[in-house]
Formats: sequence, structure tokens, C-alpha cells
Amino acid sequence: MSDNRKLVLADGTVFLGKSLGSDKELVCEVVFQTAKTGYQDVLTDPDNYNQIVVMTHLGSDYANNQDAGDILQGASALIVAEHCKFLDAFLKEKDIPALYGVNTEVLAEKIRKDGVMYGILSDADVPDEDALIRLTSTPYVTNHVRQVSPKKPYTVAVANKKFTIALIAFTAKKGIINEFTTRGCEVIVLPYNTSAEEIEVLQPDGIMLSSGPGDPVDLPELFPVIRTLQAKYPLFGICLGHQLFALANGASTSKMKYGHRGEAILVKDIATEKILATFQNHGYHVDADSLEDTNLEMTQYAIDDGSIEGLRHKKYPAFTVQYHPEVHSELQNFNYLFDQFLEAIEMAKTSHI
Repeated sequence: MSDNRKLVLADGTVFLGKSLGSDKELVCEVVFQTAKTGYQDVLTDPDNYNQIVVMTHLGSDYANNQDAGDILQGASALIVAEHCKFLDAFLKEKDIPALYGVNTEVLAEKIRKDGVMYGILSDADVPDEDALIRLTSTPYVTNHVRQVSPKKPYTVAVANKKFTIALIAFTAKKGIINEFTTRGCEVIVLPYNTSAEEIEVLQPDGIMLSSGPGDPVDLPELFPVIRTLQAKYPLFGICLGHQLFALANGASTSKMKYGHRGEAILVKDIATEKILATFQNHGYHVDADSLEDTNLEMTQYAIDDGSIEGLRHKKYPAFTVQYHPEVHSELQNFNYLFDQFLEAIEMAKTSHI
């Protein structure tokens, strides 16, 4: 078999390259990542589940099996500009396909101009017409969260516990958990489909809605759960959790043309008028005009397109952000949001005394 491979997009555009990692054929949504992040970060981030990720920057060539976790729960494939022998060996072991030798800037600009679309990675000798038939005949995966959410609840304990946080884990990222444990909070990590009644039995002090992959409208069963919990506990949501919070409160969401996937995405905080440089990785957003008849108010928005980046409930101590405050960068640190959440918990407990 030749090591010549190609990506065929749904509109028929073809990008030729060379094989890296597995040589299996794959159909997924094609997105681009502008952050200067490592390959392993992309491959192990569940927010990238069922996506072919185009790396516009050269990622770190380091891949550590010991820290890789559930590698199949991250990106399904990579497209990179240059060959990397460490990455090649890692991908072969994990049966993940990739393509190198592609002008990733041109491919990213194609997606930016025409929007995110599905594509197929296949051998170069497969006729383009046949590849397109395979692409269009492959069923698209929905409800990505079902695939990556933990199957069973578990507890991350701490000494001298201050609060107990119920984390509804659309993905169970260590970054979010670490933000709480370093603040003396026990974290009960829960599958996405845990009921409100099951959560109330745990007697948490606050509710955390994590980030996650896919379309938030695939999870309508979460809407009444969120409505019940927000009326009883302080609540904080990130990314997918932000979108689900909006849907639960009567707003709507829609798919973005090419999403926000990168670092230093500028966000303006309405109250402070500060400009924030954020890390983001999402393809859906909350529709601004859908807030009018809800109890939600926008607290932050993206500078480039005006999309909603922060929400607050007008009645309950509940707030969310679209970006990832658990990702620390050299540009800015947003872990103060976790402090604000714990302050809301403290106030709620004091008011109940």
C-alpha cells in the first residue's frame, strides 16, 4: 500500500499528503486548531471527539503513553504540515490516522471561508468520486457526550474538605477537577445522564457543568435537570455546560461557521470593560437574540463576532462562560472564576443558616 493519502472534503475539494500513523479510512468533521498546543493535548481532549483536527501550528512532538489517558476519546485524526517520527509511532500504536505534507494554512483558510464540513481520509489511489460516495454514505455520529462521559460516578477526595462539588462530566477533564481540589473541595464526578434526584441525595454544595463535544441540542434530557439544580445550588458551567445552561433557560444555540478553536481569542467583559485573551474549543454558540424573553443576561462577548461568551441568571447564583478558564496560559489566568463560584457557595450557605 502506498504511503500517499488524501483528504476529500464534502464539497469535493482534495488535499494530497503522506500517511502518518494508522492507514485506516475515516470520515469525520474537519476543523482547524490555531492554538500552539501539543499533539497529545489535541489527541486526548474529548472536546475534539469525532473530529479531524487540522493543526495550523507545529505541535510538540512529545507523546507520553503514561499520561495519554483514553486516547481514543480525543481527536479521531490529525492533519499536520510536517512529519514527526515520535508522533508517527504514537499514532500507529493507537490506530489513529493522520496526514502530513499538507499546507495546513490553506486548508484552514478553506474551512474559514466555506465553513466546517465533513471529510474522508483515504488512500490517494481511491478515485475521488468513490471517496465522496463513501463520505456521504457514512452515518454521522450524534450525541458525542454519550461516548466520552464517565460511565460510573467517582469521588476525588481532599483533606480538610471545604465544599463538595457535583461535577456533571460531559467530559471528565483533570483541569477542572484540579481547580477544585487545590481549593480544598471534594469533587464527585458524575455521568452526564445523572438525574437531579440522584444528585440531590449527594448533598453537594455546588453544581459544575463541564465542557464537552458535540451539539448541545442532542441532550434535551439535561434541560429539566439543570432547571431543577440551578434553583437549589450555586451553578457554574463551561463551554458545552454554558450552552446547555442557556438551552435549559429558554435560549437557543446554533452551529458556528468554523467555530472558535484556539488561544488568545479576545473576549470583552461587560461589567469591567476588560479585554480577556481566552482559550476556546467549540463549534456551537448561544444565539444572542434568544435571550430576550429569558432570565439570562450576557456578561461577556467575543470581540471578533459578538458571540456570547458569558451568561448570568437574573434570579439564581448561576453563571457560565463559553471559554476554558481551567486552561492556564501565559497570556491570562482565569481561575478567579472558580474563586467566584466558591464565594457564591459560601454566600448561599451563609444565607441558609
